[in-house]
Amino acid sequence: MRNRVLAIAAIAGAMAVPIAAQAQTTTGTGGSTVVIGEHEGITAEQRPAFREYIVRERVPNYRISERVTVGGVLPEAGVTYYDVPQSFAVTPYRYTVVNGQTVLVEPRSRRIVQVVD
Repeated sequence: MRNRVLAIAAIAGAMAVPIAAQAQTTTGTGGSTVVIGEHEGITAEQRPAFREYIVRERVPNYRISERVTVGGVLPEAGVTYYDVPQSFAVTPYRYTVVNGQTVLVEPRSRRIVQVVD
């Protein structure tokens, strides 16, 4: 009887893993976001003000040959990353503008975690 209960619990746990993995990725209005752990990017409500901030700061636009997508990795050289002001989000990510699109990037891996449209 106890083995049967353990087997059912193991099956239920194995079935919950894909559901938990899907909960880590979200798509927001006007841009894609990948949620890693507890950290989120720029919210939909913050995007207009964040875009204005980028224009005001005159952040340079970097050109790359690849398409800018969530999960893509930016080149090691030639791109400068900037801290996200705390007024927008407390986040470990950095931002930059690539191919005319503002992106949040995980600084160690240079992986794009959000395209802020």
